[in-house]
Amino acid sequence: MTRRHDIDALRIIAFALLILYHTAMAYVDEWGFHLKGSFTTDALQWPMRLLNGWRMSLLFLISGVAIALTRNRLQRGRFILKRTWRLLLPLAFGMLVVVPIQPYCEGVSRGMVAPGFWEFLLRYWQVRPWPEGSFAGDRFGITWNHLWYLAYLWVYTTILAIALPVLDSAPLRSASQRFANAPGWMLIGLPALLLLLWLVWLAPSHPATNTLVDDVHQHAKFGTVFLVGYLLGREPRFWERVEALRWATLATVLGAVAWYLFLEALGRWLPPASPLRQWPEPFWRLQSQYCEVVYSWGMLLTLLGWGKHCLDRPFPWLPYCTEAIYPWYVLHQSLMIAVLFWLKPMQLGPWMEPALVLLGTVGGCLLLHELLIRRSCWLRPLFGLKSSLR
Repeated sequence: MTRRHDIDALRIIAFALLILYHTAMAYVDEWGFHLKGSFTTDALQWPMRLLNGWRMSLLFLISGVAIALTRNRLQRGRFILKRTWRLLLPLAFGMLVVVPIQPYCEGVSRGMVAPGFWEFLLRYWQVRPWPEGSFAGDRFGITWNHLWYLAYLWVYTTILAIALPVLDSAPLRSASQRFANAPGWMLIGLPALLLLLWLVWLAPSHPATNTLVDDVHQHAKFGTVFLVGYLLGREPRFWERVEALRWATLATVLGAVAWYLFLEALGRWLPPASPLRQWPEPFWRLQSQYCEVVYSWGMLLTLLGWGKHCLDRPFPWLPYCTEAIYPWYVLHQSLMIAVLFWLKPMQLGPWMEPALVLLGTVGGCLLLHELLIRRSCWLRPLFGLKSSLR
């Protein structure tokens, strides 16, 4: 199969946005994070909400698509072993070596951990519970923080691989082919209805935890997107459809956002005596929730469609950036929090501090990847790369 350059490019864009998102988390007002900057602002909330609606779903969707496009190259058992090595080894190494600077900075900033990183690290490696409030994951004694995606992806990939005889059966293959040829409103609306079911049924009682256990809503949402990515990603007709529908899906996304904002404005500005205030609250809430899922799924289709149209070509930067994604992902949040922990006492202001945090994060990822990780046969697998330097 010809390599799909658009999928590589979308993956790169998704992880680049992840770095920006995590940097902004340190400065958005009223949102919890491991370490906050010397100032915060609520002006970041709406851009962050818009990005948060689809950023992680895009990663899981692309992961499902990538498996669909490469699955036939490997036998099922070998596929599971290869994915286990490539996902769980960097996860374990990251939790023990890369991530610890994050709970250390978080704990020191909260006054729950004594200064002294090496003493903290020796205690952290014992994997014993910490006093409550020390850092995110203190009850486990160890944390994976931003690396939770690797654990979730390994679980979904393993389940998918076990279920391949069913997923690749003639009835399911026929069903996915028919759905890929369905009218545009079905391609947009039916997955959105399924995501709405998870949002209405599961989200209220199962808030996101990122701990793998007790994270029912996120498993339903991300697992659905991952599975749909696999089932539709293998259908050539699906790619023709999303490219042809790219303007329609974009219009749908804009319409969902506009209606959501309209509902927000109504709730805020309607006079107390308005007859609309007497309508049942679930009527309004369900509209708002459906706007959320239509926006989320519509954005995924829009990105796939425009990606296929604009990005499916061998850009010179693609090979290098495709290799760099994994090490940068493992490194970026630890570098970001370390840089912020060092800069925060300097009170550099609302522009200089975040600019330096972002510059330090990107520069640190670039230097560590280019000068150390990619040139070392034994370091490469620890960051998800093939051991060969070629």
